[in-house]
Amino acid sequence: MRPLVTVAGVALICLTGAACRDSGGESTIEDPARYDREIEAWRQQRYESLVQPDSWLSLAGLYWLREGENICGSDAANDLVFPPSAPARIGVLRMTGDQTEFEASPDVAVRSGGEPVTRIALASDADGEPTVLELGSLKFHLIRRGDRTAVRLKDSGNPALREFRGIDYYPVDPSWRLEARFEPYDPPKFIPFPTVLGQTLNEPSPGAVVFQADGRRHRLDVLHGAEEEELFIVFGDATNGRETYGGGRFLYAEAPGENRRVILDFNQAHNPPCAFTPYATCPLPPPQNRLALAVGAGEKKYAGGHH
Repeated sequence: MRPLVTVAGVALICLTGAACRDSGGESTIEDPARYDREIEAWRQQRYESLVQPDSWLSLAGLYWLREGENICGSDAANDLVFPPSAPARIGVLRMTGDQTEFEASPDVAVRSGGEPVTRIALASDADGEPTVLELGSLKFHLIRRGDRTAVRLKDSGNPALREFRGIDYYPVDPSWRLEARFEPYDPPKFIPFPTVLGQTLNEPSPGAVVFQADGRRHRLDVLHGAEEEELFIVFGDATNGRETYGGGRFLYAEAPGENRRVILDFNQAHNPPCAFTPYATCPLPPPQNRLALAVGAGEKKYAGGHH
C-alpha cells in the first residue's frame, strides 16, 4: 500500500521484498505465503469496516438544504423526506448563509452526544467533526461540498447494510505491488478533481508518483491522506465499467522517505463509497489519473452496488 519507482531510461529498480510489474517481469516477494496472508488480513479488515452500523452501506439519504427552513421527517409533505421508519416530523433545519441550526419537534427524542436536543447549532464536516444528531437507528449530520450544504442520513437498519455479502476480488498478484518514485510539487499545486455531483473541486496535491507497468511509464497525481504520512490516490484504468466500478478506484500509500521511494500495492485498490451507495459524494479520477492499462488487481465491481 505504498509506492516508488526509479525511472532511469527504461529500467525499473525493485526494492527488496517488493515486486515489479513489467513485460515479462517476475515477483521479488521473498515470502509469497506471508504476502497472501497480509492481503487476506487487509481484505478482512475492509469487510469488517463495511459491516459496521455506521459504514457507507448505512447511508440512507442525502438532502440538499435551501436557505431558510427545511422540515425533515417521513411525511411526504416535508422538505426533506426521510425513510418510512422515521417519525412524520423530526424537526426543522434553519439555514442562514453558512450557519445552520436544528430545532426538534416537541414530541421527538433527538439526541446529540448522548444528550437530549431541543435546539442546537450544527457544525458540518467542513468544520472538522460534524454535529451528529441521533434518533433510534438514524444518525444525520451536515456535509459541505463547495458552496452547498446537505444532510447526510445513516440508518443502522438500512437494507444495503443488512444484505451485504462481501466484495469480489481479483486473485492476489504480487506483481501488482510496484515500486514508484515520488516527484514533489514545490510548492504544492492545486489539481481539479471532478466529483459524482458534477462539481469540480481544486484539491492541493503534494506531488505525483511515477512507475513502470507493462513496459510503459505511468504517472498519478496524489492527494494527502486522512492520516499523517499517507498518500491518497484516485485512479482509473481500462477495467472501469466492465470488471471494476465505472468511477475508478482508491489507493492509499505510505508517504515517501528521504529517498522518495513509495510502494503502490494495487492488490489493495478498492471501491470508493459511491460504488456502494448513491448517497456518497466521491471524487472521480482527473484525466491525468486514468491509466492506459488494465489493473487486474484489488477489488472488483460490487455486485449489489450503485453503478
